[in-house]
Amino acid sequence: MKTHPHSILVYERLPESRKNISKALKDFASITFLSNPESFMRQVNQNHYNAIIMHVKQNGDSSFSLFKKTIRLAPLMPIILISSTEKAEFIVEAIKLGAYDFIVKPFPIARIRMVLLRALKQREQQYEIDYLRGKQDIIYDFDMIVAETPSYKKIINSLKKFACTDSTILMTGDTGTGKSFLSGSIHFNSPRRDKPFIKINCANIPESLLESELFGHEKGSFTNADKQRIGRFEQANGGTIFLDEIGEISMEIQTKLLRVLEEKSFERIGGNKTIQVDVRIIAASNKNLTEQISKKKFREDLFYRINVLPVHLPLLKERPQCIEPLSNVMLRRSCATLKKKINGFSLNAMRIIKSYDWPGNIRQLINTIERAVILEEGNVIQPKSISIPNFHSPTIPPDAHESLVEHEKDLIIRTLEESLWIQKKTAERLGISPRSLNYKIKKFGITHPNWRKNR
Repeated sequence: MKTHPHSILVYERLPESRKNISKALKDFASITFLSNPESFMRQVNQNHYNAIIMHVKQNGDSSFSLFKKTIRLAPLMPIILISSTEKAEFIVEAIKLGAYDFIVKPFPIARIRMVLLRALKQREQQYEIDYLRGKQDIIYDFDMIVAETPSYKKIINSLKKFACTDSTILMTGDTGTGKSFLSGSIHFNSPRRDKPFIKINCANIPESLLESELFGHEKGSFTNADKQRIGRFEQANGGTIFLDEIGEISMEIQTKLLRVLEEKSFERIGGNKTIQVDVRIIAASNKNLTEQISKKKFREDLFYRINVLPVHLPLLKERPQCIEPLSNVMLRRSCATLKKKINGFSLNAMRIIKSYDWPGNIRQLINTIERAVILEEGNVIQPKSISIPNFHSPTIPPDAHESLVEHEKDLIIRTLEESLWIQKKTAERLGISPRSLNYKIKKFGITHPNWRKNR
């Protein structure tokens, strides 16, 4: 049986109207039709719907009273009214009370479809206003990921395949190895790319608040719960949720999370409505979860549920070929953010970067390069701008400065020769600006009898 991401409750008695609504919405929504007021209110109270459509007659009628009760019970719910009356004052009052829209009968099928789709979209945007959505500062393109080692290329190829599925993914690896970024790559290359992508770091939220953060709560469900809160799972409906540091959550919340994986449903804290969600879960942990299981700190059944597609990310020092190209990518990104023009790294600076172990992995590399961009006053990152705590490069002894200078001079001369001594072309091949190249030419005293400059 085909399932739909949206669940719609419809209060309508007339067969012809039901038929039109069904025809308009059947392709993208599961529809529940009711005509009994008591049954309708019971459904509103006990179950979760994405939107409600109600047939109302006129002000003072029992159907309009039912609408007002529904608004009080579900103030955040998009409610679309349909009616045979065209009285302006009645329509205005309904909108003032909180109806999302008012459709006058007879209506074309396309009209109700358009209104409902707009309502669902607006509701999603309202939920996600404080979360990552829409235009991204980061380009989540698998083909843009730096993967210079065979083992890492294999990981990226696996993630490309995983992205096309709805199966749960568990990414393991040390802090800073890129789990959060890769979760975005998976989502934005999946069929869910146009739906919400919600990230949550379970280690950064106190245990007492994490359940509410994930599943939401009802007004008055605990002290200071002065209004209803929509949790992250509800916000992510139709999309993807990334649970970072999943090994930090309590056994009690693990039990509730297991239910979401098995039944795709949960209740808000203090609520009795069963909320159905269609969410793809990507989990991550820097802890060994099998060890956590043996210590009775992680549920074994939950582990098997999230470990459907496992991926282990290596340390940055385990893929040294990636360090230089990653550094260049981070340099361009930091320069764009900080509005600075820096054309690359000096040989000494890059040697320092490549010879360090990077215990904080990619995250530490990003922070170091961003700091270097802030500190650097020239057009090329110099060693003095590379700030690495308690580090002395084992590959650059104190007396090596002269040989490094000569190496840089030889590189420039060799590139000039290969570029037929055209400075502009040489600068492009070296990845520096013509101004920086001209400075180095003067600094090293490089000359040529038939010089062709910037030709």
